[in-house]
Amino acid sequence: MIPYGRQDIDQHDVAAVVEALTSDWLTQGPAVPAFEAALAAYCGAAHGVAVTSATAALHLAYLALGLEPGMQVWTSPITFVATANAARYCGASVDFVDIDPVTYNLSVPLLAEKLAAAKRNGTLPHIVAPVHFSGQPCDMQAIHGMAGQYGFKVVEDASHAVGADYLTRKIGNSGYADATVFSFHPVKLITTAEGGMVMTQDTALADRIRLLRSHGITREASLMQRPDEGAWYYEQLALGLNYRMTDVQAALGRSQLNRLDGFVAKRRALAARYDQLLADSGCVLPRQGADGSSAWHLYVIQVPVGVSRRSVFDAMRAAGVGVNVHYIPVHMQPYYHGLGFAHGDYPIAEAYYERAITLPLYPGMTDAQQDDVVRALKAALNGRSDV
Repeated sequence: MIPYGRQDIDQHDVAAVVEALTSDWLTQGPAVPAFEAALAAYCGAAHGVAVTSATAALHLAYLALGLEPGMQVWTSPITFVATANAARYCGASVDFVDIDPVTYNLSVPLLAEKLAAAKRNGTLPHIVAPVHFSGQPCDMQAIHGMAGQYGFKVVEDASHAVGADYLTRKIGNSGYADATVFSFHPVKLITTAEGGMVMTQDTALADRIRLLRSHGITREASLMQRPDEGAWYYEQLALGLNYRMTDVQAALGRSQLNRLDGFVAKRRALAARYDQLLADSGCVLPRQGADGSSAWHLYVIQVPVGVSRRSVFDAMRAAGVGVNVHYIPVHMQPYYHGLGFAHGDYPIAEAYYERAITLPLYPGMTDAQQDDVVRALKAALNGRSDV
């Protein structure tokens, strides 16, 4: 089976993990701040705060920005459920903005319309969370401008986009957002096995996230409300969580970071090759936005109108090609139906979903494997099961 994505681990990664395992620190040691500093420098951010997952990163970013019951987060319906769920963990409500039919990112014109209506109705969001779907950057300059106009905070869900470029800078610099969130799941651009990070230029926000990721506890004398009683002393200042990344994970992540540019270059080359090989397939192929260069976490096609996506999907799986679908629109999940959402609410996202298939794409993929994927797809489109 050719998987849709997989990690790329080399001997340098293994050595880094072994070094961490045989050190004095398995957690709360020097490897985490070293990884944070290295990725922040790569992105051009002032701060990185490493945590257990991108879901945890979203949760902490929302909390640190003051999200609470009675407030709203708006995001894209085409994302993993965590982008919306993290707002629900804070007791906030969630709403969605339909997608752009070309980039599959949150539609800026539809966001502008929705914000204008919300201002009239007194229902403006506290946070907007644009999602850089498949690694393709959103129009952050426009969203940032709307944030200034309407007074909401911006959290970029860049789980797919570490290594991507927007205008002249790396995604993660948070120049147009209050915070940016990365994922280090094994199928993502780099991995820590599981893990995530919040990037920000805001020192106070970074300090708040660091406090919340470790039970809300501090040992900093300047922050304590009572006199320091000794070396053992600490104070809990907030109701935090245990979202700490381990030193073992951070060591892997820092090692992986050394190869990030190579990983992205290989993904971009594979995506360009797919474009050539599938030009005559009749499928809708993914397109780059005007202001960014995708990290190509995913290569998503849409099957031709009138072709059964299910038939193509099943035929390709039977041929040993591990295609997938990203994503079932969040508002179509039973939990969100229970909150009042319904089929038909976001028609562009739903139309995209009906025809979308994610093809395999990962740095270790060979040209021969890619040729097999293309042969299987074309056979499935023609109603055959041969490879």
